Amino acid sequence: MNKRRWVAVGIFGVIVIGSIIFSVVGSEDKKETSNLTTVQSILYGSNDLAENELEPGEVSKRIVKVTIDGTIADTGESNGLFSSEGYNHAFVLQQLQAIQQDDSIQAVLLEVNSPGGGVYESAELARQIHLIQDQKKALYVSMQSMAASGGYYISASADKIFATDETITGSIGVISSSLNYAGLLEKLGLKEQTYKSGALKDMNAPTKEPSEEEKNVMQDYINSSYERFVDIVATGRNLPKDTVYKLADGRIYDGSQAVKNGLVDAIGYEDQALAALRKDKGLKNAQVFEYGTSSTGFAQTFFGAKLAQWQGLTQSPENRLTKVIESIGTQSAPKPLYMYGGE
Repeated sequence: MNKRRWVAVGIFGVIVIGSIIFSVVGSEDKKETSNLTTVQSILYGSNDLAENELEPGEVSKRIVKVTIDGTIADTGESNGLFSSEGYNHAFVLQQLQAIQQDDSIQAVLLEVNSPGGGVYESAELARQIHLIQDQKKALYVSMQSMAASGGYYISASADKIFATDETITGSIGVISSSLNYAGLLEKLGLKEQTYKSGALKDMNAPTKEPSEEEKNVMQDYINSSYERFVDIVATGRNLPKDTVYKLADGRIYDGSQAVKNGLVDAIGYEDQALAALRKDKGLKNAQVFEYGTSSTGFAQTFFGAKLAQWQGLTQSPENRLTKVIESIGTQSAPKPLYMYGGE
């Protein structure tokens, strides 16, 4: 190598070492953080949202595309810069909040491809969507291959919903499931010994059969979440609650069935939904963009990804899987889900 290349290698080495030192000093437990140091920003890029233009047009009246792709669960990732493939709850929330602060955005095209997910996370998204609509910004939904349960929950308030004939939607309802192996323990001659402060403290324990009281408590809890789902659909789709109850028995619908039942407005793909949004809202010449992050080429390399993981800026696949499981519940600690197919 010539002298210039050796100098470049040396500078790069100093940056890497400096980044490691700053990271270790700044974060004792190496937890993921959205506040990158200056050196880390040079290496990887910025956590700030960047705008990627999809279609040129007027910048004073714009349409933004937001994508919900995957199980709606909080994996603990704080931003989109180091997010792995799949759904990133924090990054989607960041986008929805940015839309509320940008007066140039006149409309949102929400692309949904999700079987649903956590009750809390679905409600969190729906709240941000409602705040956008409170600002009189149009919101159209384009359902992809699946927009079921929580995927439908976040879509229900849209000004207009598009789905394809092949889209799986519906599955309106709540589910919570767990594994009970009390019978197996009895056959093995094993018995759990538990001390508890109240009769229901060990409710849902997999080592004993649930009492009638426990079943009633859980069913009441599920029914409460279900009623909120029904209200969301009835209000969003302007349907009588009695009609929604008939539709909301957990069954799925394809796009054409959903149209017939008033759950979807029209059959169409994403480009058709966008064309309708432009026409209906007078945004023929509007710019269309989506949010991303300002990342460097180094951030996308194998070494860059591993260095970020070592610094605690991103998660290993194993940790991410653990976070997903924690978010949607486990067999020993089940959570109610707006989820097609359960867990």
